[in-house]
Amino acid sequence: MNFEGLDPGLAEYAPSMHSALDPVLDAHLNPSLLQNVELDPEGVALEALPVQESVHIMEGVYSELHSVVAEVGVPVSVSHFDLHEEMLWVGSHGGHATSFFGPALERYSSFQVNGSDDIRQIQSLENGILFLTKNNLKYMARGGLIIFDYLLDENEDMHSLLLTDSSTLLIGGLQNHILEIDLNTVQETQKYAVETPGVTIMRQTNRFFFCGHTSGKVSLRDLRTFKVEHEFDAFSGSLSDFDVHGNLLAACGFSSRLTGLACDRFLKVYDLRMMRAITPLQVHVDPAFLRFIPTYTSRLAIISQSGQCQFCEPTGLANPADIFHVNPVGPLLMTFDVSASKQALAFGDSEGCVHLWTDSPEPSFNPYSRETEFALPCLVDSLPPLDWSQDLLPLSLIPVPLTTDTLLSDWPAANSAPAPRRAPPVDAEILRTMKKVGFIGYAPNPRTRLRNQIPYRLKESDSEFDSFSQVTESPIGREEEPHLHMVSKKYRKVTIKYSKLGLEDFDFKHYNKTLFAGLEPHIPNAYCNCMIQVLYFLEPVRCLIQNHLCQKEFCLACELGFLFHMLDLSRGDPCQGNNFLRAFRTIPEASALGLILADSDEASGKGNLARLIQRWNRFILTQLHQDMQELEVPQAYRGAGGSSFCSSGDSVIGHLFSCEMENCSLCRCGSETVRASSTLLFTLSYPDDKTGKNYDFAQVLKRSICLEQNTQAWCDNCEKYQPTIQTRNIRHLPDILVINCEVNSSKEADFWRMQAEVAFKMAVKKHGGEISKNKEFALADWKELGSPEGVLVCPSIEELKNIWLPFSIRMKMTKNKGLDVCNWTDGDEVQWGPARAEEEHGVYVYDLMATVVHILDSRTGGSLVAHIKVGETYHQRKEGVTHQQWYLFNDFLIEPIDKHEAVQFDMNWKVPAILYYVKRNLNSRYNLNIKNPIEASVLLAEASLARKQRKTHTTFIPLMLNEMPQVGDLVGLDAEFVTLNEEEAELRSDGTKSTIKPSQMSVARITCVRGQGPNEGIPFIDDYISTQEQVVDYLTQYSGIKPGDLDAKISSKHLTTLKSTYLKLRFLIDIGVKFVGHGLQKDFRVINLMVPKDQVLDTVYLFHMPRKRMISLRFLAWYFLDAAVFSSVLAL
Repeated sequence: MNFEGLDPGLAEYAPSMHSALDPVLDAHLNPSLLQNVELDPEGVALEALPVQESVHIMEGVYSELHSVVAEVGVPVSVSHFDLHEEMLWVGSHGGHATSFFGPALERYSSFQVNGSDDIRQIQSLENGILFLTKNNLKYMARGGLIIFDYLLDENEDMHSLLLTDSSTLLIGGLQNHILEIDLNTVQETQKYAVETPGVTIMRQTNRFFFCGHTSGKVSLRDLRTFKVEHEFDAFSGSLSDFDVHGNLLAACGFSSRLTGLACDRFLKVYDLRMMRAITPLQVHVDPAFLRFIPTYTSRLAIISQSGQCQFCEPTGLANPADIFHVNPVGPLLMTFDVSASKQALAFGDSEGCVHLWTDSPEPSFNPYSRETEFALPCLVDSLPPLDWSQDLLPLSLIPVPLTTDTLLSDWPAANSAPAPRRAPPVDAEILRTMKKVGFIGYAPNPRTRLRNQIPYRLKESDSEFDSFSQVTESPIGREEEPHLHMVSKKYRKVTIKYSKLGLEDFDFKHYNKTLFAGLEPHIPNAYCNCMIQVLYFLEPVRCLIQNHLCQKEFCLACELGFLFHMLDLSRGDPCQGNNFLRAFRTIPEASALGLILADSDEASGKGNLARLIQRWNRFILTQLHQDMQELEVPQAYRGAGGSSFCSSGDSVIGHLFSCEMENCSLCRCGSETVRASSTLLFTLSYPDDKTGKNYDFAQVLKRSICLEQNTQAWCDNCEKYQPTIQTRNIRHLPDILVINCEVNSSKEADFWRMQAEVAFKMAVKKHGGEISKNKEFALADWKELGSPEGVLVCPSIEELKNIWLPFSIRMKMTKNKGLDVCNWTDGDEVQWGPARAEEEHGVYVYDLMATVVHILDSRTGGSLVAHIKVGETYHQRKEGVTHQQWYLFNDFLIEPIDKHEAVQFDMNWKVPAILYYVKRNLNSRYNLNIKNPIEASVLLAEASLARKQRKTHTTFIPLMLNEMPQVGDLVGLDAEFVTLNEEEAELRSDGTKSTIKPSQMSVARITCVRGQGPNEGIPFIDDYISTQEQVVDYLTQYSGIKPGDLDAKISSKHLTTLKSTYLKLRFLIDIGVKFVGHGLQKDFRVINLMVPKDQVLDTVYLFHMPRKRMISLRFLAWYFLDAAVFSSVLAL
């Protein structure tokens, strides 16, 4: 069968174009066809079904006898009547083969032939069945056992095979040769060159080999030499099918037209005696398949893709009365075959159903079929007789009766003990996804193991820390998950369950009952969501970033400021970081550092997320520091303004995070070199001590800051490389202390675990018998622990476990350039005095503000979450209260937690990655006022990026100064989008489609129309958005965007950057205009804008009735305006 020339509607199933087909079950599947079908876990029907309970077959007239589901939702690629037994073979696009016995279509066997490619052709032999796929020929027994598996060249694309005799096979395809295979030796014996490539159909008579080409030609070749003897140029476009009988050859295909290929309703008929064409036969259907059915006459059966079948004589006229209809479950017929007896016809459709049509109630597929072997029934009661007189009779043949007496083979009681197998625990994924109806729970099968299989372990393996160096790359082997039961539910990786409505009916409030905004995780490289939240809840950083605006197209500081503005406006709804991550992907340094992950790597958990987020932490601080250096903002700093640390090239990010140091190199000759430097963060350096010595966190931190190491360095005095002692001395401490934990192996993890155990023992010893075993107080009680009026409550044992990290540390700069670091508690303030008073003497107290942790979960590949101490100003803006509280931020899951949970690290599944300490009273040192940097000038006329834009093609008139919008003005808005990544979906066992990951969209065009004034109805913005990312689908039929419209080199449109148009929309939102449009919620979501609801007039919801579907814009325009929208787009 030539798939290249079929109707474009069938092209989605063409194996040469789509090797991996994602099947979708037709929503209009006839319920009566599947009401009694039993499906196995893979969705395969187990028994055939008659279409009706009683079918009346008229002798000599073909009627439908049975229909059966071969594989639900997977298109049938080939069907074949067995030439030796009463069987029908069916192959699918998923590489699965199924056989049915007899006219009742009882399932005989079903097995997988190929895991990735579709089955192209089936040929039955005496001892088995030949299956041809793209580059593989497999010979299998009728029960499914492999006889041989012959792999072809991976560059081959085979489509057809022809059995020339009992041991010789020809294979052809979309290449310029045909292979001859010897079936006895399973070797290639000959390779015939083909002048016209693309042999997709082959036939044979006693005179010629017939080869059908994709070019529309049919060549006749010699049986011995395979040379071309004659050639018929049947169709100008492509060949669809042909058949040979006697002295006639009939073909159907496609002809070339001005608009492309069109199905030709004239069958080409050739006389093989005269080697010339005779009168073409005009038919009344669009022919896709044809076969000769020579019963009484040489009838032709012509089949269309839509299910119409017509019988006619090749030399006569076609009669419309001879047309009957096959009722396929899917929209298209994919295969057609005729039995050797000509009594049965088989059709396969695009939804995996096979339809059997016969001309008699009890047809036979072959004139002389042999008997089919079936599996032997279980012989339980019919045991063979035993001759007791035989000395060599095996006693194992004698059935042993059930008895309560001790058998000779029983083990002594002293050497054995009854140990029944424990019932396996219910999979945690099943418990997580279970929905209860009454007392019955329902959950999808997670497919973690095969049916009726239980993993057998000789001994329980203890959890180890070897998974730190490499996270499980895929969910294979999920039955071996020692860490899964440890991971708390709120720390697991959260995913969005998509429905037909997308995100509209997803309940985000179930995961976030606060008014703070989460971030959606399905965007590429969204692993940094937790760090974005950390930076947002640093009040000086948030205000500084939101005050920043520059002219650079891809500025991370600008995009981060836009994202922070969305987080400010949101009232618990999640936000997207699309634009920020888009700018992030364009920065060369990010790619060079390996910070940009592919979708497959991020989904499977490849790479170490802890190392990745620590590199990202260093990168973002450096990038923000560079972006801020161009602005003159050090005046906002109200601290030590006279410090030499301030410079003209410095930034406020430098004041916040940078630590000024002196690096000293001391050579053994006594020469000392000192140079000044600065760093934005520190990395912990752990001591090499395996004795279990107790180390305070402050000791390790001091060792990491004032690092001392021996290394080879150049000495100017010695004029050669010498061993030197390098030390670091601190000259100025940062306001925000950032620490990368570097727990990347079991060595560092064991150190944290050991120090936590020592700290736990010391805490128990300190509190004595006052520690309670359980938590006996509410979460709100912890808020009073630091207040003078609060009553100190003794912590529980669980709250002291796995804690080594202090909530506060105290640092002091000494006169000899030294640094003292110690852990600090609230009780120390009584001894040392208030921290604010001691800052005058170089003493600073830092409070823990955030911890970023790596969650080890072998099922999902791990994730990153953050514990953040949210300050009073954020609570005041969001909730109208003034207090501090620790929260867990896990993408769009936000939950308040106990402060001890933020520093508890069970190293089996919860590993620290990044720590943020801030100076006390940090907010009082900075100007926290935010001034909107976006001015009205962004709406004025601007130049286009397109080089070929002509003024005559201008589609809008920019606003004048006297037209600037005011509060409450109406603005019409419409946006068009292109697709960057296709949607990822899977087919469930019940045939429904489940969206795993939605398509990634990017805005391509934004149009704003005046809603009042003398120019009412005239656009003032019509921007095409330039993009540097690869576009998968321009959605031209909906958007009107064509390839090249977004390319600055060849576009004739008014092309701008996304940032430029984004600023225009932000100004309109901030000024308070009201947007009018259709489906604006989705538009704003993709553009990354948060618009108050009172500023949106969406016709989707204005004309929406409860519990009814949404009304389309096309219908509304037709009903109210008597206008046809999208007609110009569809005509393109």
